[in-house]
Amino acid sequence: MLFSRLKPIKPYLRRYRAGLLWGALSVVCTNLFGVLFPQVIRRAVDAMQHSLSRPIIFRFALLLIAVAACKGVFQFLARWILIGVSRDIEFDLRNDLFAHLEKQPPAFYLKYRTGDIMARATNDLNAVRQLLGPAILYSANTVVFSIGALFCMLHISPWLTLCAFLPMPVASVVIQYFSQRIHHRFERIQAMFSDISARAQENFSGARLVRAFAQEEPEIAAFETANQEYIRRSLYLVRLMGMFWPTLEFVLGLCMVLTLLLGGRMVARGQMQLGAFVAFNAYMMLMTWPMIALGWVINLFQRGTASLIRLDELLQEQPVIDDAAADKSIPADAMLAGEVEFRHLSFSYTDSSGHPVEVLHDVNLRIPAGGSLAIVGPTGCGKTTLVSLIPRLLDAAPGMVLVDGRPVREYPLAVLRHSIGYVPQETFLFSESIRENIAFGVPSATDAQVEHAARAAHIADEILEFPKGFATSVGERGITLSGGQKQRAAIARALLRDPRILILDDALASVDTYTEEKILDGLRAVMAGRTTIFISHRVSTVRNADRIAVLVDGRVAELGTHDELIARNGYYTSLYNKQQLEEEIAVSN
Repeated sequence: MLFSRLKPIKPYLRRYRAGLLWGALSVVCTNLFGVLFPQVIRRAVDAMQHSLSRPIIFRFALLLIAVAACKGVFQFLARWILIGVSRDIEFDLRNDLFAHLEKQPPAFYLKYRTGDIMARATNDLNAVRQLLGPAILYSANTVVFSIGALFCMLHISPWLTLCAFLPMPVASVVIQYFSQRIHHRFERIQAMFSDISARAQENFSGARLVRAFAQEEPEIAAFETANQEYIRRSLYLVRLMGMFWPTLEFVLGLCMVLTLLLGGRMVARGQMQLGAFVAFNAYMMLMTWPMIALGWVINLFQRGTASLIRLDELLQEQPVIDDAAADKSIPADAMLAGEVEFRHLSFSYTDSSGHPVEVLHDVNLRIPAGGSLAIVGPTGCGKTTLVSLIPRLLDAAPGMVLVDGRPVREYPLAVLRHSIGYVPQETFLFSESIRENIAFGVPSATDAQVEHAARAAHIADEILEFPKGFATSVGERGITLSGGQKQRAAIARALLRDPRILILDDALASVDTYTEEKILDGLRAVMAGRTTIFISHRVSTVRNADRIAVLVDGRVAELGTHDELIARNGYYTSLYNKQQLEEEIAVSN
């Protein structure tokens, strides 16, 4: 049962088996000297019964000090090695979990909330470390010392040992009863802690929205309700533990009472020497703490295994987008020409009820290397899904999306994405400086390269007006910047990678038409000879593209240049006329 629960971390235990072996050896040595301690007391009592002299007292005192010193040395080594191994496994497990989460597709983060993931990566991971460190150390000490002490106690008096341990089956039932309930309760507590973390994270991230809608009090009340439930579940666990330890101590107290009553009568009748009786009681006293500690160990074990199950749930989520079909002969520094083709592309996803929802239907498009394609269409028609298939943020069926004439699945992800600059619809900036955000994809970029990319995105002058310039911190998610500034910083970040393919997913929606024209002029200069694909709802943004694709209900309804589409008098023409009217109204006002 124990090993089956530890199955997810067996690879880590094997990795540190040498340290665990030395730790186990130190535990054995620690408890061997611990078992010797009552034997020295036994000999001392027997010796002093015959001759109470200073040399005898001095000799046994030195012997006790030597035994205690040796035990202390090995006890230090056991803690140092085993607790150190638990920290090493925690380090590896945290890194592996982070790397695993980094590989997950967007759908994974729809299934698991950020706060829930954070709770598992912190609170649950710490519980697993406690399981691997203190829980294993103290349980090993208890088992090894109990075996050694039991052997010595049987040697002193098998009958007294049997009587002393008569209440132990009761202790076993107590441990089994409480351990199952502790495990179940801790699972519920951790789930509630994840809910609290998720609610706090969402409120901190959406603080401006909460204040804008004057929802502070309702959110505080909702958080308090969740917190009360967490406390309620925690207090139930505290009550369980509060009953567990006294019950266990009571059973162990019965063992001591039987020892004193029966052993004392044996000494009085001359059936046992006084030294042996003192040693036997010393073993019983020394076993009391390990047995009480066993309750704490069981608590740690149940918490740790519950948390390990929650961590393993994340680790079992296998990335659906990987390099399994990649051509290993493609060098890591390969550069793509930039030709993009969608060949009879259809794409669907599964909704929450398990039903397939088709987003794209038989899309056929080809963008030659160095060309530009603009995509327009109503909200929800599949524009973002279409461009997300190029860098494999989503995965289409094999052979439907090609780059340079090869299916995208044949390219290693690192090679494919290194040649693509992507500016998503929802701009995300890290809580770092503007420079670090722009240089995110190219950590080795110089200040001159960062400023050049910022100028191409028409944001350099605004950044230099800040007191700290490019060293200005943007705050969480770029909260100190306007929407337009965030979008232009994201464009600069994409341009700095010197991509062969640039994808702009409605990346100019938050800038005015004057700034938009400046940015487009900069992009035309920077992306000359490179492929550009951009999504927009503005005709002014797309009109100069080599070709414009109109996407309606997941299908390419119209395709051509700006003039050709105007002449067709279709969706694009109505969009153009509507925006022209809006501009005329704005000017007249």
